[in-house]
Amino acid sequence: MNNIFVQVGKKKGTTWFINRPHPIFGFSPYSMMNLIGTLCVYAAICKHEGLPLRFPGSKGAWECYSTTSDANLIAEQHIWGAADPNAKNEAFNCSNGDVFKWKHLWKVLAERFEIDDYGFEEGSELRLSDLMKDKGGVWEEIVRENELLHSKLEEVGDWWFADFSLRLEGVLDSMNKAKEHGFLGFRNSKNSFISWIDKTKAYKIVP
Repeated sequence: MNNIFVQVGKKKGTTWFINRPHPIFGFSPYSMMNLIGTLCVYAAICKHEGLPLRFPGSKGAWECYSTTSDANLIAEQHIWGAADPNAKNEAFNCSNGDVFKWKHLWKVLAERFEIDDYGFEEGSELRLSDLMKDKGGVWEEIVRENELLHSKLEEVGDWWFADFSLRLEGVLDSMNKAKEHGFLGFRNSKNSFISWIDKTKAYKIVP
Protein backbone atom coordinates (compact mmCIF):
# COMPACT_ATOMS: atom_id res chain seq x y z
CA MET A 1 0.00 0.00 0.00
CA ASN A 2 2.76 2.43 0.90
CA ASN A 3 4.41 1.83 -2.49
CA ILE A 4 1.27 3.02 -4.24
CA PHE A 5 1.37 6.32 -2.37
CA VAL A 6 5.09 6.72 -3.05
CA GLN A 7 4.52 6.30 -6.80
CA VAL A 8 1.61 8.77 -6.78
CA GLY A 9 3.77 11.27 -4.92
CA LYS A 10 6.55 10.99 -7.48
CA LYS A 11 4.21 11.49 -10.41
CA LYS A 12 2.01 14.24 -9.01
CA GLY A 13 4.32 16.01 -6.58
CA THR A 14 1.92 15.26 -3.73
CA THR A 15 2.42 13.77 -0.29
CA TRP A 16 0.42 11.16 1.60
CA PHE A 17 -0.57 10.26 5.14
CA ILE A 18 -2.14 7.09 6.56
CA ASN A 19 -3.80 6.53 9.92
CA ARG A 20 -4.73 3.09 11.21
CA PRO A 21 -7.65 3.05 13.67
CA HIS A 22 -9.02 0.20 15.72
CA PRO A 23 -12.78 -0.52 15.94
CA ILE A 24 -14.42 2.87 16.27
CA PHE A 25 -16.45 4.43 19.06
CA GLY A 26 -18.48 7.15 17.37
CA PHE A 27 -21.84 8.39 16.16
CA SER A 28 -22.57 7.06 12.71
CA PRO A 29 -25.50 4.64 12.55
CA TYR A 30 -25.01 3.77 8.89
CA SER A 31 -21.28 3.10 8.75
CA MET A 32 -19.06 0.09 9.20
CA MET A 33 -16.46 -0.31 11.96
CA ASN A 34 -18.49 1.79 14.42
CA LEU A 35 -19.46 -0.45 17.35
CA ILE A 36 -21.56 2.02 19.33
CA GLY A 37 -24.69 2.01 17.19
CA THR A 38 -24.72 -1.77 16.82
CA LEU A 39 -24.28 -2.41 20.55
CA CYS A 40 -26.93 0.18 21.42
CA VAL A 41 -29.45 -1.46 19.09
CA TYR A 42 -28.68 -4.87 20.59
CA ALA A 43 -29.14 -3.48 24.10
CA ALA A 44 -32.38 -1.76 23.14
CA ILE A 45 -33.81 -5.01 21.77
CA CYS A 46 -32.79 -6.92 24.91
CA LYS A 47 -34.46 -4.25 27.06
CA HIS A 48 -37.64 -4.29 24.95
CA GLU A 49 -37.95 -8.08 25.12
CA GLY A 50 -36.93 -8.39 28.76
CA LEU A 51 -33.86 -10.45 27.88
CA PRO A 52 -30.47 -10.44 29.61
CA LEU A 53 -27.76 -8.43 27.88
CA ARG A 54 -25.38 -11.29 27.15
CA PHE A 55 -21.93 -10.55 25.81
CA PRO A 56 -21.87 -11.93 22.24
CA GLY A 57 -18.14 -12.55 22.05
CA SER A 58 -15.38 -14.80 23.28
CA LYS A 59 -14.27 -15.27 26.87
CA GLY A 60 -10.82 -14.08 25.86
CA ALA A 61 -12.20 -10.80 24.52
CA TRP A 62 -14.31 -10.41 27.68
CA GLU A 63 -11.30 -10.80 29.95
CA CYS A 64 -8.35 -9.37 28.01
CA TYR A 65 -7.25 -5.80 27.42
CA SER A 66 -8.53 -4.15 24.26
CA THR A 67 -8.16 -0.79 22.58
CA THR A 68 -10.39 1.38 20.42
CA SER A 69 -10.39 4.61 18.44
CA ASP A 70 -12.67 7.55 19.23
CA ALA A 71 -14.18 9.00 16.04
CA ASN A 72 -13.24 12.56 16.97
CA LEU A 73 -9.68 11.50 17.71
CA ILE A 74 -9.44 9.94 14.25
CA ALA A 75 -10.67 13.21 12.75
CA GLU A 76 -8.12 15.17 14.76
CA GLN A 77 -5.31 12.96 13.49
CA HIS A 78 -6.55 13.35 9.91
CA ILE A 79 -6.40 17.14 10.23
CA TRP A 80 -2.95 16.95 11.79
CA GLY A 81 -1.76 14.55 9.10
CA ALA A 82 -2.96 16.84 6.33
CA ALA A 83 -1.35 19.97 7.75
CA ASP A 84 1.75 19.02 9.75
CA PRO A 85 4.97 18.42 7.77
CA ASN A 86 6.06 15.89 10.42
CA ALA A 87 3.31 13.56 9.14
CA LYS A 88 4.43 13.77 5.51
CA ASN A 89 4.63 10.38 3.80
CA GLU A 90 4.13 8.45 7.05
CA ALA A 91 1.65 5.92 8.45
CA PHE A 92 0.51 6.09 12.08
CA ASN A 93 -1.58 4.06 14.49
CA CYS A 94 -4.64 5.90 15.76
CA SER A 95 -6.04 4.60 19.03
CA ASN A 96 -7.18 6.26 22.24
CA GLY A 97 -3.89 5.62 24.01
CA ASP A 98 -5.36 3.57 26.86
CA VAL A 99 -6.78 0.06 27.29
CA PHE A 100 -10.07 -1.34 28.58
CA LYS A 101 -11.80 -4.65 29.25
CA TRP A 102 -15.16 -5.44 27.71
CA LYS A 103 -16.27 -6.90 31.05
CA HIS A 104 -16.13 -3.35 32.43
CA LEU A 105 -17.68 -1.51 29.47
CA TRP A 106 -20.48 -4.07 29.27
CA LYS A 107 -21.62 -2.96 32.71
CA VAL A 108 -21.73 0.61 31.42
CA LEU A 109 -23.83 -0.43 28.42
CA ALA A 110 -26.27 -2.31 30.66
CA GLU A 111 -26.60 0.67 32.99
CA ARG A 112 -27.27 3.05 30.10
CA PHE A 113 -30.19 0.87 29.00
CA GLU A 114 -31.35 0.03 32.53
CA ILE A 115 -30.72 -3.69 32.21
CA ASP A 116 -29.94 -5.50 35.45
CA ASP A 117 -29.10 -8.94 34.04
CA TYR A 118 -25.96 -8.82 31.91
CA GLY A 119 -22.56 -10.41 31.42
CA PHE A 120 -20.69 -13.26 29.79
CA GLU A 121 -22.27 -16.70 29.84
CA GLU A 122 -19.70 -19.45 30.25
CA GLY A 123 -19.67 -21.85 27.31
CA SER A 124 -21.89 -19.67 25.15
CA GLU A 125 -21.19 -19.05 21.47
CA LEU A 126 -23.50 -16.11 20.90
CA ARG A 127 -23.25 -14.24 17.63
CA LEU A 128 -25.22 -11.11 16.88
CA SER A 129 -25.52 -12.10 13.23
CA ASP A 130 -27.56 -15.10 14.44
CA LEU A 131 -29.42 -13.40 17.28
CA MET A 132 -30.64 -10.52 15.13
CA LYS A 133 -31.78 -12.54 12.08
CA ASP A 134 -35.49 -12.32 12.89
CA LYS A 135 -35.57 -9.11 14.92
CA GLY A 136 -36.63 -6.72 12.14
CA GLY A 137 -40.22 -6.63 13.37
CA VAL A 138 -39.10 -6.11 16.96
CA TRP A 139 -37.00 -3.13 15.89
CA GLU A 140 -39.98 -1.64 14.03
CA GLU A 141 -41.98 -1.86 17.27
CA ILE A 142 -39.20 -0.14 19.22
CA VAL A 143 -38.91 2.65 16.66
CA ARG A 144 -42.68 3.20 16.60
CA GLU A 145 -43.30 3.02 20.35
CA ASN A 146 -40.39 5.33 21.21
CA GLU A 147 -40.89 7.72 18.27
CA LEU A 148 -37.34 7.17 17.08
CA LEU A 149 -35.80 8.29 13.83
CA HIS A 150 -37.17 5.88 11.24
CA SER A 151 -34.69 3.13 10.44
CA LYS A 152 -34.58 -0.51 9.47
CA LEU A 153 -32.64 -2.97 11.58
CA GLU A 154 -30.11 -3.71 8.84
CA GLU A 155 -29.35 0.01 8.59
CA VAL A 156 -28.39 0.46 12.24
CA GLY A 157 -26.83 -2.89 13.09
CA ASP A 158 -23.50 -4.00 11.64
CA TRP A 159 -23.69 -7.47 13.14
CA TRP A 160 -20.85 -9.25 11.37
CA PHE A 161 -18.35 -6.57 12.34
CA ALA A 162 -19.42 -6.68 15.99
CA ASP A 163 -19.08 -10.48 15.93
CA PHE A 164 -15.55 -10.06 14.59
CA SER A 165 -14.55 -7.29 16.99
CA LEU A 166 -15.88 -9.00 20.10
CA ARG A 167 -13.67 -12.00 19.41
CA LEU A 168 -10.42 -10.09 19.06
CA GLU A 169 -8.10 -11.01 21.90
CA GLY A 170 -5.15 -8.92 23.00
CA VAL A 171 -4.89 -6.77 19.84
CA LEU A 172 -3.09 -3.68 21.11
CA ASP A 173 -0.90 -1.04 19.52
CA SER A 174 1.41 1.83 20.40
CA MET A 175 0.93 5.54 19.78
CA ASN A 176 4.64 6.25 20.31
CA LYS A 177 5.38 6.98 16.65
CA ALA A 178 2.54 9.50 16.41
CA LYS A 179 3.66 11.16 19.64
CA GLU A 180 7.26 11.35 18.45
CA HIS A 181 6.08 13.08 15.29
CA GLY A 182 3.99 15.60 17.22
CA PHE A 183 0.46 14.17 17.50
CA LEU A 184 -0.43 14.07 21.19
CA GLY A 185 -4.17 13.43 21.03
CA PHE A 186 -5.78 10.83 23.30
CA ARG A 187 -9.14 9.79 24.75
CA ASN A 188 -10.41 8.03 27.86
CA SER A 189 -12.12 4.99 26.33
CA LYS A 190 -14.75 4.61 29.04
CA ASN A 191 -15.74 8.27 28.77
CA SER A 192 -15.75 7.96 25.00
CA PHE A 193 -18.05 4.92 25.21
CA ILE A 194 -20.50 6.77 27.46
CA SER A 195 -20.54 9.97 25.42
CA TRP A 196 -21.28 8.22 22.12
CA ILE A 197 -24.02 6.06 23.66
CA ASP A 198 -25.63 9.21 25.04
CA LYS A 199 -25.36 10.97 21.67
CA THR A 200 -26.97 7.99 19.92
CA LYS A 201 -29.84 8.28 22.38
CA ALA A 202 -30.06 12.07 22.08
CA TYR A 203 -30.46 11.85 18.31
CA LYS A 204 -33.28 9.32 18.73
CA ILE A 205 -31.49 6.47 17.00
CA VAL A 206 -32.16 4.26 20.04
CA PRO A 207 -34.46 4.76 23.05
